[in-house]
Amino acid sequence: MSVRTFGYARVSTKEQNEARQMDALRGFPVEEKNIFVDKQSGKDFQRPSYTKLIRQLRPGDTLVILSIDRLGRNYDEILKQWRILTKEKMIDIVVLDMPLLDTRNRDKGLTGVFIADLVLQILSYVAQSERENIRKRQAEGIEAAHRRGIRFGRPPKEVPENFEEVVARWHRKEITMAEALAETELKQTHFFKKIKELGLNNPAPQHNNSL
Repeated sequence: MSVRTFGYARVSTKEQNEARQMDALRGFPVEEKNIFVDKQSGKDFQRPSYTKLIRQLRPGDTLVILSIDRLGRNYDEILKQWRILTKEKMIDIVVLDMPLLDTRNRDKGLTGVFIADLVLQILSYVAQSERENIRKRQAEGIEAAHRRGIRFGRPPKEVPENFEEVVARWHRKEITMAEALAETELKQTHFFKKIKELGLNNPAPQHNNSL
């Protein structure tokens, strides 16, 4: 049975372009028909094209990727998938931008395999640490901005000047909810939220004690 070569490319969103990865895979070379592409986050391996690729792999095949983060971005998941591919599927993996991550170097024996596994663990750890540091810096930046009074997101929608009047008419059943929403140009959830914030809850009905 002949050895086959597959390529895998991934971008995080549909708007991103996978052209650079595709050019690198074709230049390896990998045939166009054997290149699988996913356009979604690398947080896990539940991706349609990757799943199809895994089903096609046979012992002795070679999988080519441009960089290790194209395989995934979670440290534990990358290591788990690497073991599945190399130990269970018994295929070779070539990471183009990291020559040490090339399991075809069987002539190096156990030492070569050990080096590849060690390099993978170091790279995966560094990649995940950097992502965590980025998230930490973002959180610290947002917190500092909040302390300076900076607010993010859409500004709260203001209510019209006649809001209280509209609410009162709605309470008196002079207008329907649909009419009240149309007049204030608010959605129902925001309408009730503003009633609560402004203390405009329906007043208790006045009882007529006269006989």
